[in-house]
Amino acid sequence: MLRRRTKISPEFSMASMTDVIFLLLIFFMITSTVVSPNAIKVLLPQGKQQTSAKPLTRVIIDKELNFYAAFGSDREQALTLSELTPFLQNCAAREPEMYVALYADETVPYREIVKVLNIANENKFKMVLATRPPEGR
Repeated sequence: MLRRRTKISPEFSMASMTDVIFLLLIFFMITSTVVSPNAIKVLLPQGKQQTSAKPLTRVIIDKELNFYAAFGSDREQALTLSELTPFLQNCAAREPEMYVALYADETVPYREIVKVLNIANENKFKMVLATRPPEGR
């Protein structure tokens, strides 16, 4: 008996490839819901206590939104926001390479901090935002 030779072509099954694509799709859908920008909680920064060799001018905003300022080791004096610019300009005249350290209470609205940052930016003062030392020290 004569046998006929038939050409057998290998078949490629897409079922396993479809399963892999489907699993990858599920994986990315689940991980994209976990990474949500609305779930970020903002905490106040903590930092190590640092000292600066350059004279510092301190600007303090308390929780009642009162402004205080002092140059070097002078005692803090109460100021209004409009009096802050001339005070800082006077300090800069005494020490051109001064840094302004801003101490703001945790409850101070961000817009109040931005007002002080804008004053520093307009007058080209170097600004440092003060942080609290790590808890547990």
